[in-house]
Amino acid sequence: MPVNDTGFGRPLVLLHAFPLDSRMWDPVRRTLAEHARVITPDQRGLGRTPLGAEPPDLDVVARDVLALLDELGLDRVVLGGCSMGGYVAMALLRLAPERVSGLVLADTKAVADTPEQRANRLAMVARIEAEGVDWLPGTVVEGLLGQYTHAERPKVVAAVRELVAAQSAEGISWAQRAMAARPDSTATLAAVTVPTLVITGREDALIPPALAAAMAGLVPSSRLVQLPGSGHLPPLEVPEEFSAAVLEFLRASG
Repeated sequence: MPVNDTGFGRPLVLLHAFPLDSRMWDPVRRTLAEHARVITPDQRGLGRTPLGAEPPDLDVVARDVLALLDELGLDRVVLGGCSMGGYVAMALLRLAPERVSGLVLADTKAVADTPEQRANRLAMVARIEAEGVDWLPGTVVEGLLGQYTHAERPKVVAAVRELVAAQSAEGISWAQRAMAARPDSTATLAAVTVPTLVITGREDALIPPALAAAMAGLVPSSRLVQLPGSGHLPPLEVPEEFSAAVLEFLRASG
C-alpha cells in the first residue's frame, strides 16, 4: 500500500476522499508533520495502489490499512478520514477498534446510502463502463468544492480536477460499488469512547453540516468544527483552518 510518511511523534493516519488520492493532504502535510507523524496511504485502486482481485467492500480497504499499521509497527493511531476515507475509518473501527486512539472525521457521514444515492453511484459505474472517465472531472468537481472556492480559488479547482482525472476507471468503479454496499455505522460511532473530532465545510453540498452535527451527536467524546468558505474538501479548500482544528484536537487529546 503506497504511503507518504512524514514527521515524528504521535501517528496520525489520514484517509483520502473519493475520487482522489493521498495527494489531497499535500496542503496540510507540512504543518501537521511539525507536530505529528503524518501517514497518508493511497487507498485500493486509487493513486498508486493497485486494485487487486477482491470484490468491492470497504472492509477490504480497512484491512489494507490495518496491514499497513502492522508493517509500520504501529499499535494505535489517531485515525482520520475525509468523505470515503471516513467510511473506511468506520469500517476499521468495526474490525479493530483497539487500534484507534483518536478519531478525525471530515465531511463524512455515519448513515448508509439511501436507495437513490446507491442508484446514483451505480449509474456512475455504468457510465464509466460505457464511456470511460474523461467526463468525470467536469461532472463531480462542481459538488466537491464550495461556492467560495469555485469563485475565488481557481488553483484549488484546477488541482482537484487534476486529481480526479488521474484516477483509473477500474478504481473509481470499485470504490463506488464498495461505498454503495457499506452498512450503516450509527451503532459503530455510538460505541466510540476515544476523543473524536468532526469537521465539516459549511458549504458542503454533498454531506450537509446538519449530517455532520448529527454524527457528532452520536459520540459522547466528540467536538464539532464547522469551517466557513469550504465545501466537501477542507484540507484543499481551507488548509490553514483545517490544520489548526486538527492540531488543537491533538493537543487537547494528547
